[in-house]
Amino acid sequence: MMEGKWIRVFSSAEPFRVEVIKGLLADNNIESVVVNKKDSAYLFGEVELFVNVEDAFIANQIISNSET
Repeated sequence: MMEGKWIRVFSSAEPFRVEVIKGLLADNNIESVVVNKKDSAYLFGEVELFVNVEDAFIANQIISNSET
Protein backbone atom coordinates (compact mmCIF):
# COMPACT_ATOMS: atom_id res chain seq x y z
CA MET A 1 0.00 0.00 0.00
CA MET A 2 2.77 2.49 0.78
CA GLU A 3 4.00 2.74 -2.78
CA GLY A 4 5.09 6.10 -4.08
CA LYS A 5 6.08 9.08 -1.99
CA TRP A 6 4.32 9.74 1.30
CA ILE A 7 4.48 12.83 3.48
CA ARG A 8 3.43 13.50 7.06
CA VAL A 9 0.52 15.91 7.24
CA PHE A 10 -0.52 15.57 10.88
CA SER A 11 0.78 14.27 14.19
CA SER A 12 -0.46 14.22 17.75
CA ALA A 13 0.32 12.61 21.09
CA GLU A 14 -3.41 11.74 21.20
CA PRO A 15 -4.20 8.80 18.87
CA PHE A 16 -7.93 9.61 18.72
CA ARG A 17 -7.17 13.02 17.14
CA VAL A 18 -5.18 11.31 14.39
CA GLU A 19 -8.05 8.88 13.78
CA VAL A 20 -10.54 11.77 13.51
CA ILE A 21 -8.35 13.46 10.87
CA LYS A 22 -7.88 10.13 9.06
CA GLY A 23 -11.67 9.78 8.88
CA LEU A 24 -12.05 13.33 7.61
CA LEU A 25 -9.53 12.67 4.85
CA ALA A 26 -11.27 9.38 3.97
CA ASP A 27 -14.55 11.29 3.64
CA ASN A 28 -12.75 13.35 0.98
CA ASN A 29 -11.37 10.28 -0.83
CA ILE A 30 -7.81 10.80 0.42
CA GLU A 31 -5.99 7.64 1.45
CA SER A 32 -3.88 7.99 4.58
CA VAL A 33 -1.69 5.80 6.77
CA VAL A 34 -1.25 6.03 10.54
CA VAL A 35 2.22 5.38 11.96
CA ASN A 36 2.27 4.97 15.73
CA LYS A 37 5.59 6.12 17.16
CA LYS A 38 4.40 6.11 20.76
CA ASP A 39 6.52 4.12 23.19
CA SER A 40 4.28 1.32 24.48
CA ALA A 41 5.89 1.14 27.92
CA TYR A 42 6.15 4.85 28.77
CA LEU A 43 3.41 6.25 26.52
CA PHE A 44 5.35 9.18 25.11
CA GLY A 45 5.85 10.07 21.47
CA GLU A 46 3.64 10.90 18.54
CA VAL A 47 1.16 9.20 16.27
CA GLU A 48 1.70 10.41 12.70
CA LEU A 49 -0.58 10.55 9.67
CA PHE A 50 0.85 10.26 6.16
CA VAL A 51 -0.73 10.87 2.74
CA ASN A 52 0.57 10.50 -0.79
CA VAL A 53 2.56 13.55 -1.86
CA GLU A 54 0.03 14.20 -4.63
CA ASP A 55 -2.74 14.57 -2.00
CA ALA A 56 -0.73 16.63 0.49
CA PHE A 57 -1.94 20.09 -0.55
CA ILE A 58 -5.65 19.30 -0.34
CA ALA A 59 -5.10 17.21 2.81
CA ASN A 60 -3.42 20.17 4.52
CA GLN A 61 -6.30 22.44 3.51
CA ILE A 62 -8.85 19.99 4.93
CA ILE A 63 -6.87 19.68 8.18
CA SER A 64 -6.47 23.46 8.50
CA ASN A 65 -10.20 24.01 7.97
CA SER A 66 -11.08 21.38 10.56
CA GLU A 67 -9.02 23.08 13.27
CA THR A 68 -10.64 26.50 13.00
